[in-house]
Amino acid sequence: MSESGTGRRGSYAKGVAKREEILTRALDVIAREGYRGASVKELADAVGLSQAGLLHYFDSKEELFTEILRKRDEIDSIDHGLGVDLERGLPRPEDAELLDVRAGYLGVISHNADVPGLVNLFARLSVDAADPAHPAHQFFLHRGENLRGLFASAIAAQQAAGKLDDRIDPDTLARILQAVADGMQVQWMLEPDVDMAAIVGALFDLLTPEKP
Repeated sequence: MSESGTGRRGSYAKGVAKREEILTRALDVIAREGYRGASVKELADAVGLSQAGLLHYFDSKEELFTEILRKRDEIDSIDHGLGVDLERGLPRPEDAELLDVRAGYLGVISHNADVPGLVNLFARLSVDAADPAHPAHQFFLHRGENLRGLFASAIAAQQAAGKLDDRIDPDTLARILQAVADGMQVQWMLEPDVDMAAIVGALFDLLTPEKP
């Protein structure tokens, strides 16, 4: 029993490691080739698997692409200092400072301009995920909740300290920030010369006090 249990744990650990390798390689492929060029076959080739072997680790192609976005959020959150919710791999709102949130979030948006394939994947999957039965539906719901929680916590702290106008509640302002950032991605896909980070940064400027 002991050896059998150890074997199962070892097999599980290898499966988790392979899944992580797939997601990491897939991020590179999509960033390089774009969403349209990143077929299941190409992703499978990148990790030395058949298409069936690749999908052994995921329930469907849609789940694979959902997990790729989840992995992207996890890496971006760490790289740009937003903090990470270890359960979901998303930013957490505790002890958030508005200036820190601004710097981290604009850093992510600036980085997005270098990985158009991932931006395209995010935009397309977010539309498909409006269907409650879609594998990405819960991911986008939870992602939005976490992101707005991050913004709202920082905004509420600034309002409580008298540093921000409190005529608009933090949750509403958080939704506005999310909507502008998501909408800018669509505009940028149509007009690649648009500076997404600068425009979202201008919205943050409206929330922060003027310098004396």
